[in-house]
Amino acid sequence: MALISAIICTHNRDNYLGAAIDSLLAQDFPGSFEVVVVDNASKDNTREVVEARLPNPKLEYVYEPITGLSVARNTGAKTASAEILAYLDDDAVASSQWLRVLYEAYQSNNKLAIAGGKVTLIWPEDINPPKWLSVELSGNLGYYDLGNSVVYIDQPGLTPRGLNYSIRRTFLEQIGGFDINLGRVGKKLLSNEELYTTELALKQGWQVAYLPEALVAHNVAPERVKPSWFIERGWWQGVSECYREQLTGKAGLSQLSRGSERIIRGIYKSLKNITDPAKGFDNFVYAYGQIGYLGAVIQSMIFDTPGPKG
Repeated sequence: MALISAIICTHNRDNYLGAAIDSLLAQDFPGSFEVVVVDNASKDNTREVVEARLPNPKLEYVYEPITGLSVARNTGAKTASAEILAYLDDDAVASSQWLRVLYEAYQSNNKLAIAGGKVTLIWPEDINPPKWLSVELSGNLGYYDLGNSVVYIDQPGLTPRGLNYSIRRTFLEQIGGFDINLGRVGKKLLSNEELYTTELALKQGWQVAYLPEALVAHNVAPERVKPSWFIERGWWQGVSECYREQLTGKAGLSQLSRGSERIIRGIYKSLKNITDPAKGFDNFVYAYGQIGYLGAVIQSMIFDTPGPKG
């Protein structure tokens, strides 16, 4: 049995997938490990990319026909054999020590439920970070840096990024897997599944850690270097936040007042920082996201059911 299982959940990313798999197969890990690729209803050459590497005995391919990142993650967990599950995005590249750093952290701390590491960005050739992109907003591209020392997370908002994420199987089974109503589904940019999972871990007495040496580099897709992508991402972030609050018992009229207050605050800060492109745009995206949040709140009230609707 593997000591740690690396899992890639992929959906139509054959242009990046090969490099992600290769970075895992080349890990500097002293023990037994496996790499599971979950093909989440891809219609491109994903299967061919994996099959070209299947002679490697560490690699396993599984097809999941139901679209959804959380669905795919749960399928990966069921397929994998190890107690420690390490998730890498299909458009990311893991550093050679990634699995070793993660595994050693769990071995030295039996209260550790979730751990992830620093994430740097790989910009497309001939594209530089735009002036309107703040450090905070670059988190939507996967950027994550809490410094060069280990940090134990006590605020769910600081939870490790899903593209560089590991979880103890015992805990994942305890909470019934990843919530399938959160996490990306096709082009719907839902999120907050890691934040919600961290909330559950902290409430149940587990620990969550940031491990700077568990380094991963994330490719920035050219289509994401546009204001329109961040605006759409902000809207879906608002929808995701609505559902996460409802899962934690914060549904009801109070959501309407919270969303309204956030819109006003975001617009005010956007106008206040109109001469600073990064801060101004950051707050505009935040305010726009509250429209998605309020829309999801109202929709759930009308239909008397929790969670975002398609």
